[in-house]
Amino acid sequence: MKWNKTSAKRRNLVTFSHPDSVISEQYRTIRTNIQFIIGEQKNSILLVTSPSRYEGKSTTVANIAVSMAQQKEKVLLIDANLRNPSIHEILKLPYSLGLTDVLKGFISFEDAVVSSHIPGLKVLPSGEIPSNPSELLSSSIMKRLLEKVSPLYDIILIDSPALLDVTDTKILANVSDGVVLVVRKGKTKAEHTYNAKKVLQYAKSEIIGVILNEEFK
Repeated sequence: MKWNKTSAKRRNLVTFSHPDSVISEQYRTIRTNIQFIIGEQKNSILLVTSPSRYEGKSTTVANIAVSMAQQKEKVLLIDANLRNPSIHEILKLPYSLGLTDVLKGFISFEDAVVSSHIPGLKVLPSGEIPSNPSELLSSSIMKRLLEKVSPLYDIILIDSPALLDVTDTKILANVSDGVVLVVRKGKTKAEHTYNAKKVLQYAKSEIIGVILNEEFK
């Protein structure tokens, strides 16, 4: 399924700052479509990614998370972009310990997860940027972490690096229940979208939807 979305030129948590705007309504439509697709399946883990960089996936996943939390869902947003994290900036959270530190065994999930200013939305920041992100994400600790926290939330959303840039995202796709692919109108090349689809097929991951991200004029 393909969804259209208009985004502001700058990163904006529009679903929180302007909940009555046209853009916020588009995010609510995306939220509803996702809920229809996953149906009665609770505790789903969804990866939001894009073929290449600068296509708006982090802003998109943050706004989807807020939109779901506004519907009284218990949402966990994980920043698994361990190379160039941005979720803490979008949600205006302090840069703190997070996923990297949990995977290294320095702290527990309970000590790393933080509450956002949106009721119902918890965030697991990326933590310190590691030298071996792919190894950390492919570890058994990551799989056990997702198995542990999944029953605690209605849905878990994961932000990741661009799919075609590094192997990290392929690893995350394989442990997710579905993938939402964000492409930008006028920027994302058709061949990159095709290659992203093939990569996800090889990772045995299901694309549950594609969001067409348009520039807001």
